[in-house]
Amino acid sequence: MKSTEIDLHKELKKYFGFNKFKGLQEGVVQSIISGNNTFVIMPTGGGKSLCYQLPALVLEGTAIVVSPLIALMKNQVDAIRSLSSEAGIAHVLNSSLTKTEINQVKKDITSGLTKLLYVAPESLTKEEYTAFLKTVPVSFVAIDEAHCISEWGHDFRPEYRNLRTIIRNLGDVPIIGLTATATPKVQEDILKNLDMSDANTFKASFNRPNLYYEIRPKAKTVESDIIRFIRQHKGKSGVIYCLSRKKVEEIAQVLQVNGISAVPYHAGLDAKTRARHQDMFLMEDVDVVVATIAFGMGIDKPDVRFVIHHDIPKSLESYYQETGRAGRDGGEGHCLAYYAYKDIEKLEKFMSGKPVAEQEIGFALLQEVVAYAETSMSRRKFLLHYFGEEFDAETGDGHEMDDNTRNPKKKKEAKDDVVTLLKVVRDTKMLYKSKEILFTLTGKVNAVIKAHRTDAQTFFGIGKEFEEKHWMALLRQVLVAGYLSKDIETYGVIKLTPAGEAFIANPKSFMMTEDHDFNETDEEATITAAKSAGVADEALNAMLKDLRKKVAKKLGVPPFVVFQDPSLDDMALKYPVSIEELSGVHGVGEGKAKKYGKEFVELIARYVEDNDIMRPDDLVVKTTGANSALKLYIIQNIDRKLSLNDIAKAKGLDMDALMKEMEQIVYSGTKLNIKYWIDDILDEDQQEEIHDFYMGSESDSIKDALKEFDGDYDTEELRLMRIKFISEVAN
Repeated sequence: MKSTEIDLHKELKKYFGFNKFKGLQEGVVQSIISGNNTFVIMPTGGGKSLCYQLPALVLEGTAIVVSPLIALMKNQVDAIRSLSSEAGIAHVLNSSLTKTEINQVKKDITSGLTKLLYVAPESLTKEEYTAFLKTVPVSFVAIDEAHCISEWGHDFRPEYRNLRTIIRNLGDVPIIGLTATATPKVQEDILKNLDMSDANTFKASFNRPNLYYEIRPKAKTVESDIIRFIRQHKGKSGVIYCLSRKKVEEIAQVLQVNGISAVPYHAGLDAKTRARHQDMFLMEDVDVVVATIAFGMGIDKPDVRFVIHHDIPKSLESYYQETGRAGRDGGEGHCLAYYAYKDIEKLEKFMSGKPVAEQEIGFALLQEVVAYAETSMSRRKFLLHYFGEEFDAETGDGHEMDDNTRNPKKKKEAKDDVVTLLKVVRDTKMLYKSKEILFTLTGKVNAVIKAHRTDAQTFFGIGKEFEEKHWMALLRQVLVAGYLSKDIETYGVIKLTPAGEAFIANPKSFMMTEDHDFNETDEEATITAAKSAGVADEALNAMLKDLRKKVAKKLGVPPFVVFQDPSLDDMALKYPVSIEELSGVHGVGEGKAKKYGKEFVELIARYVEDNDIMRPDDLVVKTTGANSALKLYIIQNIDRKLSLNDIAKAKGLDMDALMKEMEQIVYSGTKLNIKYWIDDILDEDQQEEIHDFYMGSESDSIKDALKEFDGDYDTEELRLMRIKFISEVAN
């Protein structure tokens, strides 16, 4: 079929059942069908595979798809076979096949039946395969996970380097490179290596506005923190990433002992166990998978609600890819990572046996992770800048979705410091990486600085009134602002941009924040559970989830096929009791309501009647979310006027953790009467004084209260009074 005769929308509907393309898909498909070299950078979940599957199905000949992951190839082949009555429409060609199977593959290709042939890069180097492929019409070669070509990619595979030569041998066929994560440096590498500088490039946004990014200091209590977090997200699906198999097993066990349904997943388990654990997760028989990065490559579960990094990953690409497994359905996705510098040192140690060039790249990638973790600016802006994308931290989509933006640090004017920094970069002839720039500013000497005689210059040590920490924070923020850049050719070398030169000539205000110091613990508890207006009925939600699971089991499909999480949330908010009302629920529609809805609306109708839904005292329990036995325990025992120390001890919490729980309870609208406890600590006048402060204050910030009372009260007293205040005044 000629490309001009193809009705893409008709073919899309015929093969995939979709009425319209998503994002950049249509342009990519058009480019491939027209026979152009094409380069696609599309974050996970953007529908990358359809970009080459559809053209392969409609063009003459067989498309070759190079992919590094055997498991992923099998998944894709199964998916394509499910679209057609012919099993031969898609094949895998790799070392796991027998002679007979190989002959069958060749026969199907020769007869023109096979439209997609998935191969590992190693298979393409085999003479017998390339000789055969030269004799058959090839529509195009698609290289999936193209970042594997670049040693700056997070998953470098040397065998990817020879692909260009091999493809040349097949004749003049168009090349399609596809990747889900590539920095500008890696993008340039891919185009150079595949010798396709003329490629049509399609780059989707890396922004996932529904993901919330948070970094917490990794303390000794990290495991209990994770348990607390999961309990707050009861019944939701999540993935926890660890670096070692041993840690995976440990954490999975700790979770199981604490009543959380979790399974381990790593390469050390046999294939059967791995497959079983993966299926349990997909079918919602367990909530949490604890895994090494071996997990998730082929996982297409749209309703993963949280991704936790117990150990910080080796690069921001890995971090982006792993966090990207959360919230694929557009619903909430909480990405929580625990950071401690000693984890970075451990990773550096691992690298010490490798070739020097590889070590250098590894260290540079790790430093980007450190910068991301320690920065106090918008994490989304930082991350997108890393992938070469501009983002407006004031108005961009998802701009309030990270810990730094929600709990901003104080800013200070740093216009003059920026000028000093930019001039040092300029006057050291733009030869240095960040370390040498910081050394020059603070007057430290190392071999590199000696070799360039920088220590003899008048500006050497010009910024020594500040610590290195200050300059590091500023350098990171100035890079993201675009006044400096990291050179692509000699990655890591800092260059002055035209915008930076303009800034030196005409300085303007630059407000900076200091980086986080992860050696100190953040004293002020951040209140995560702000009282939200429409809180879904948790009890009903749980019942709906159980029903969904039952229906899904009966039909032999994963639960999200029946209804997705956001739809259940909406049902628990709107209480639809007829099929007609159900079709008005978020993400349901008439067809789905008729198909699955009968049992759901019957359950809701029964629930509404049994619980006399409108009674306000019912609503009180609802807004605490009754989501954790812990909260209920706290509420009941405070009602019994039990000592707070005893409550904390009984649940293995320290006072800080107990107060965090109490804060969440009152902030979500439930009363807690702790007057009996406060009366022992503060007299009536003192209580009144603090009460009046909160009554008249713009914010309920403990920092403000500490400043106001200047040492008269400690943090604990002020937090307890704040709980009492919110409970009495707001609820």
